[in-house]
Amino acid sequence: MITLLSWIFFGVIVGAIAKFLMPGRDPGGFLVTIGLGIAGAFIGGFLARLVGWYGPQQQAGYLMSIAGAILLLWLYRRFSNQGTSSM
Repeated sequence: MITLLSWIFFGVIVGAIAKFLMPGRDPGGFLVTIGLGIAGAFIGGFLARLVGWYGPQQQAGYLMSIAGAILLLWLYRRFSNQGTSSM
């Protein structure tokens, strides 16, 4: 139970920082921010392990988690605006 609460708390912090660093209109509220932060941690950790910054059992730190969350926000905005652009 404590592990789940710590992931949620981590997700809130990372997601909020990512949304602060990339201002703009994003859907969702508190739950989306948590999901963004948690998914950003997974993406950031995966990418850092690919380039050799972390070992196989190491978790991503705050900076890589925020970078992963920013990447997810950027991808979301890139693909969500693609279908709504008018000519």
